Amino acid sequence: MEKLCKYGTNRVITPKGILPQAATKIDNNMVIKENELLIDVITLNIDSASFAQIKNACNNDVLLMEEMILGIVAEKGKMQNPVTGSGGMLIGEVKEVGKLFPDQSLKAGDKIATLVSLSLTPLVIKKIKSINLDNDQVHIEGLAILFESGIFARVPEDMDEHLVLAALDVAGAPAQVDKLVKEGDSVVIIGAAGKSGVLCAYQAMKKATSKGKVIGIVNEIEQIQALKELKLCDEVVLADATNAIEVYERVMVVNNGPVDVTINVVNIPNTEMSCILITKDSGIVYFFSMATSFTKAALGAEGVGSDVTMIIGNGYTAGHAELTLNLVNSVPKIKELFEKKYT
Repeated sequence: MEKLCKYGTNRVITPKGILPQAATKIDNNMVIKENELLIDVITLNIDSASFAQIKNACNNDVLLMEEMILGIVAEKGKMQNPVTGSGGMLIGEVKEVGKLFPDQSLKAGDKIATLVSLSLTPLVIKKIKSINLDNDQVHIEGLAILFESGIFARVPEDMDEHLVLAALDVAGAPAQVDKLVKEGDSVVIIGAAGKSGVLCAYQAMKKATSKGKVIGIVNEIEQIQALKELKLCDEVVLADATNAIEVYERVMVVNNGPVDVTINVVNIPNTEMSCILITKDSGIVYFFSMATSFTKAALGAEGVGSDVTMIIGNGYTAGHAELTLNLVNSVPKIKELFEKKYT
């Protein structure tokens, strides 16, 4: 009799002996094991770095994107971008609950959002219904499996499912900001106009209070006005996040020196040094972006003699789903922004 593993190692095909996220191929047979959950998938929310890479590689051609996504899942048994290594998350309805799955209160038809990466989730796509180029969401007919160790959130009945999916996809970011920022801190949000950036900016403003300062870095002029209307940053700076010296010089002017905390939520590579240069020694850089090269970050910090504490953007922290959904639901301007884009 096969011994069940709560982490899903039973489903690893190659290479053996590792966890599903690191595997190059996993078993996506949709006959569930006793400790698994079967989900009838409604929408995939491809993570921002992965979606941007796919979109750019396909020159915004939806048919080519569809072909690429189907090809990745067919080859790997999961949606894990071979370039970025990242996945995303999904929303769907419970189809079957294994008798040893931890939460036996779930029943068929319950709508849930998974809070683990698609890069480790067994997935079958029967059909791609549509791809939304503006919000990273791919609507499909398909099935997925959640392992015993997998975390999820029930979709609140009073919130649109696609809004919930968009918010929970980046729930780890504002929740980590809540832990990292303290009253009086100066904070930079690199990529402040994106969905994770908006949530992080709000939480940073809340934690730093009027005694601190929150600075948003954006790369388009119209984003400055959008953030000012939302009242989410004390200062908004227009700069190319891949140009470390430009970012450094502009932040030094508006903050009169380096900042305490830098939050990186952009979806493009080569922004590591911008974060490091603007953060004071003993300060914190939180790399939420899956486009981050941690080799570049570590060696780059060493190269400029920076003693910053660098934190990997773990998408999970205790209470992150509740914090983020409450944030979106309780801040009218942010909820309106998310509704406009995702519903």
